[in-house]
Amino acid sequence: MSTSEPTLYLQRDQPDGVPPLALTGERTLPDVPAENYWYQRHLVVYEWIAQRVRGQRVIDMASGEGYGSDVLARSAASVIGVEANPDAFEHARLRYPAVRFERGLVEEFTAPADAVVFLQTIEHLQQPGATLEHFASMLDGDGTVFLSTPNVLTLAPKGAARSDNPWHVHEYLPEEFAELCRAHFGRVEIYGLFHAGKLRAHELALRAGWDRVHAALGLTRRFYDWFTPAIGTGDFALRRAAEADIGRALDLLAVCRQ
Repeated sequence: MSTSEPTLYLQRDQPDGVPPLALTGERTLPDVPAENYWYQRHLVVYEWIAQRVRGQRVIDMASGEGYGSDVLARSAASVIGVEANPDAFEHARLRYPAVRFERGLVEEFTAPADAVVFLQTIEHLQQPGATLEHFASMLDGDGTVFLSTPNVLTLAPKGAARSDNPWHVHEYLPEEFAELCRAHFGRVEIYGLFHAGKLRAHELALRAGWDRVHAALGLTRRFYDWFTPAIGTGDFALRRAAEADIGRALDLLAVCRQ
């Protein structure tokens, strides 16, 4: 549901004066219809977190295009989006002027916070443990770190050790991810992200042979040109690890406290 030639895709319909970003595979983007599955998959987690940081001071580390920081700012007392990439930083600063963005490395930026959000990025790091220690040091009182990563069991081809994403340094098994988080935080809750709604129906259709049907009828492009942009956050569901088969999760979300 994403493109195999991401550099050909630019964001559409940006406000005047805001340079569109190109889809490179390093980060997901809104306003790219072919990327909508991945964007909504990230957005639903930001919206879930936003409900839990109401009135808090939040740092959104590796904030990318800025859409997640903007979602968090709708409920948080304050949000700082931290992004090292100069193009993404400049885009976010112009696209979301109500949010404060800082250009910097997540390993070095520091500010007191009630919550640190770090989504779909720990798999890019050479030294994840040191980064988690840094985040923990920023928290005031009973603060929270929200951390997510793709599940290698569902991201990589069956039987493969990892996916072919060139931006990823290490992709995590569920138990490995939980162990990393528990090495640096005293209380850790693990959630899994799963398909729901249209995407769950699509999964069942694939099991019933939908791939053969749309190909035989010549409907493939027409169907997915409609289906992918129609996906919304309601087509995903977050469930506690204790209530779900975490090995089947698309992404893993850890809620970490001291």
